[in-house]
Amino acid sequence: MELFDCWKSSRKRKTPEEDKGGFTFSMDELNQDLLERVLSWLPTSTFFRLGSVCKRWKSVADSASFKLACSQIPSRDPWFLMVDRHLNHSIVFDSAEKGWKGLKHPPLLQRNLKSDFMPVAASGGLVCFRNAAGNFIVSNPVTGSSRELPPLDLVPENQSLHAIVMNKCSEHDSSYKLVLVFGELPKLSFKVYNSSVNCWEEEVELSRKVDETLDIESIDDGEDDDAVYFLSKAGNVVATNMQRSPSKEYSSVITCKDGEEIAYFLSPSGIVVACNLTRKSFFEYPRLLPVFSEYSIDVVQCRGEMLVILFSEFLESASLRVWRFDQDKWSWHQIAAMPPAMSHELYGKKVDVNCVGAGDQIFICLNSAEHFSYVLCDLVTNEWIDLPRCYMNGEPVEFMSAFVFEPRIEASV
Repeated sequence: MELFDCWKSSRKRKTPEEDKGGFTFSMDELNQDLLERVLSWLPTSTFFRLGSVCKRWKSVADSASFKLACSQIPSRDPWFLMVDRHLNHSIVFDSAEKGWKGLKHPPLLQRNLKSDFMPVAASGGLVCFRNAAGNFIVSNPVTGSSRELPPLDLVPENQSLHAIVMNKCSEHDSSYKLVLVFGELPKLSFKVYNSSVNCWEEEVELSRKVDETLDIESIDDGEDDDAVYFLSKAGNVVATNMQRSPSKEYSSVITCKDGEEIAYFLSPSGIVVACNLTRKSFFEYPRLLPVFSEYSIDVVQCRGEMLVILFSEFLESASLRVWRFDQDKWSWHQIAAMPPAMSHELYGKKVDVNCVGAGDQIFICLNSAEHFSYVLCDLVTNEWIDLPRCYMNGEPVEFMSAFVFEPRIEASV
């Protein structure tokens, strides 16, 4: 075991050269506080093995001061919580060790498995789950600690739920907020759960902000009597709401810029909608492609910025590109593209693209009846890596989507 080898080497007999003046020390010579600080820098996956090294290290794993030391670590390599077709959520991809790991369901979720709870949002070290009845559970997937949120006043039946996003209240505060955006365009509202007071705040209406430079035909009113035909994320022509994978039905992200919180989601016809929660207003971005074009789209947040990932097919070729919106020029600009050798393999397979951002990386799930794969895109180097498949009982597991979180044992629900 890694940790045991490290500990064992620290206790080796000194060489004559070291006895003559070379500096060395044993881990046993560290006081408890310093030992906890040193161990807090280990990858999270090693924390579960501390107890098997020695009694002292086991006491560290159970120490409240060790959790405090862990909270001082600025960031940890993300884990991606995977969701398969059965809405299972017990496997993660560890980006630090580049491998798959199994997780046990938290006790609270185990008791509610029949209620079909599935992940809908994540922030920091926490993941939020929701069932069909609209009940929420927030959990730390690493420790299994969970909290069932107070019941939410039912949203009127004629109003659709569009977005569910989580966000930390502040960098120095362990509390978090859960934001729901609902309504029928152009009438939207939002409601916030604040963990610091453990209650839902009053519903707030959003006013529509229309940019004069925006083509009025690109605005999604949702009030036209005539049916509008467009392609779903799976690539099928439909005349109803865009059909998404169940786990990403409320695909949305939140950013904080200049003190303003903005939640982004996809409208039923695939337009990106930005809800400024601070100014209590919203607006729609211009389309990247015409409504009749064949494409699959998703939104992610990377380094505090909203980006769009779009898969499209044209003239017997396929492309998957990452786009950023330029507010000054009021237009979309491409910032990364999957190499043609990789994207052309997806042509004609009508893949559903579900993505999540983590720092400078985007984790992409490509899924259809004919194909499934997982790709990690580095926005700095424009490197696209095909990830290995996950096998259980000798069979590859097909995942529809992923949710990103930092594996933090100190994250509190």
